[in-house]
Amino acid sequence: MKYKRILLKLSGEALMGNLQYGIDPVRLSEYAQQVKEIVNLGVEVAIVIGGGNIFRGVSGASKGMDRVQGDHMGMLATVINGLALQGAMEDEGLKTRLQSAIQIDEVAEPFIRRRALRHLEKGRVVIFGGGTGNPYFTTDSAAVLRAIEIKADVILKGTRVDGIYTADPEKDANATKYDYISFKDVIEKGLKVMDTTAFTLSQENELPIIVFDMNTKGNLKKLVSGECIGTTVNV
Repeated sequence: MKYKRILLKLSGEALMGNLQYGIDPVRLSEYAQQVKEIVNLGVEVAIVIGGGNIFRGVSGASKGMDRVQGDHMGMLATVINGLALQGAMEDEGLKTRLQSAIQIDEVAEPFIRRRALRHLEKGRVVIFGGGTGNPYFTTDSAAVLRAIEIKADVILKGTRVDGIYTADPEKDANATKYDYISFKDVIEKGLKVMDTTAFTLSQENELPIIVFDMNTKGNLKKLVSGECIGTTVNV
């Protein structure tokens, strides 16, 4: 295996599948099966999931809602998604733990770094909910922060696009894909990989990010096995 410990970042929107809102059980099951494949290979897996399929604090703030209040609602949305993902993975026979950055003891453990590390060492999939626990920070920032804390080898950002392009491939037919690109070039070219805070944190800690298509079955397994899938961002 090329990677022993990974941080998988999934967007909340990814869980919608073909729905307009909420969680698609079929998509959830597909993701759980992909995670099971790599756990069976001995890869230690941590996951950070967004909440955009339920509520996004920024969009609430743009419509007049208090930003802090909106972000707290978004954090709760990530916990809901975490619970859904946990259930789907346990249906596949995986052992999991859901840890939350906001205190919600009835449904999730509090985030404790040493406990998270111990879970990973025991082969449990650890899902981090609640973002960073602070308003004004995205789940991208939470993903990078948690990846650094658990000493992950790489951040795998699962999207519906198969990597980073010169332009939006869904809008520009002439857009070309990068296989490898440096942090510096991403910033200079203004490419949207993660929000600036998350991206800078990853760059400072020399933590590579791979952007790939999570919706194609088998991609996750190919990635951890060392195949060139998606786009790698590194120093």
